[in-house]
Amino acid sequence: MDSPVAPTSSPASPQTGRTGEAHSTELPFELRRPLGPRDPGDAWVEGDSGRFWGRFGSAGLLVHDPAKGVLLQHRALWSDKGGTWGLPGGALHQGEEAVQGALREAQEEAAVPPQNVRVLFTSVFDVGYWSYTTVAVEVVEAFEPVISDPESLELQWVPLERVGEKELHPGFGAAWPALCSRLVGQDPGPGMPS
Repeated sequence: MDSPVAPTSSPASPQTGRTGEAHSTELPFELRRPLGPRDPGDAWVEGDSGRFWGRFGSAGLLVHDPAKGVLLQHRALWSDKGGTWGLPGGALHQGEEAVQGALREAQEEAAVPPQNVRVLFTSVFDVGYWSYTTVAVEVVEAFEPVISDPESLELQWVPLERVGEKELHPGFGAAWPALCSRLVGQDPGPGMPS
């Protein structure tokens, strides 16, 4: 069974106004992306292969705890492909390496402590004008993730064999079979169960 690590937020329901008024489709304030200064990397890029988030590319952290599974993020409804499941991650800052960006984003979104994981491998999806790097890490010291910004509805540790049962973000869903194969093929390292 999936083990939730944070309570599920109910999807926003439209607000009903007075009789004769249209329903509002605006999300409640707590479910909207926070206002304020943004990093220059927080922008869409477009080209022949489509529109992608992250002016300098994006990265996500695939956190694997052999005892619990992988950490999945139920994406906020206001986000691109909102309501689907994927990895904590997002737009890279200018000049930021993908590994550092994925660790930063996972710490910001799910309170993943960078010192509690070790990098296993990276996998890059590149369309020429934009790229997404999946940074796979293994938990070396147990921790419980916490929703630490409004980009998540829920966080869950999901056993590898159950990941495909979720409604996955299309990009993550397409990449998952190869990523899973690489995860299970990794040498466990000293002190880790095989």
